[in-house]
Amino acid sequence: MPRSRINGNFIDKTFSIVANILLQIIPTTSGEKEAFTYYRDGMSAQSEGNYAEALQNYYEAMRLEIDPYDRSYILYNIGLIHTSNGEHTKALEYYFRALERNPFLPQAFNNMAVICHYRGEQAIHQGDSEIAEAWFEQAAEYWKQAIALTPGNYIEAHNWLKITGRFE
Repeated sequence: MPRSRINGNFIDKTFSIVANILLQIIPTTSGEKEAFTYYRDGMSAQSEGNYAEALQNYYEAMRLEIDPYDRSYILYNIGLIHTSNGEHTKALEYYFRALERNPFLPQAFNNMAVICHYRGEQAIHQGDSEIAEAWFEQAAEYWKQAIALTPGNYIEAHNWLKITGRFE
């Protein structure tokens, strides 16, 4: 049984109802509808912390989805799961792939910056200030891109850029 039929969460049920109505009235192919169903089920599983199930649904959605813009969000969500699991190299790979298809995903740039900043902090704790600085510079570049796409968002990142002299 599809996850959308068994989920007891009110918000998820509401989203599923609205999504089903939209799928009926918007002209889409059966493949696009099926891809969206897997994507929706992946989001539902992800929100409940069922990452293995979410990944299965996202991979199936990727197999069916042909639209680059829609694929970017699937890839972004896969990146989120890898980030949550501490698999930062994999997460960065999926964020890059998402941005290749949709360069207007500030949240992907932000998450990449957070990972780079974290790695910079790790390098400091290991006593390697040169490596740390390289990671911080990369974080700064990603945060600048995120901020450029959505001015007014990422206030903490903006402040960090100013405090560290990386904001131009």
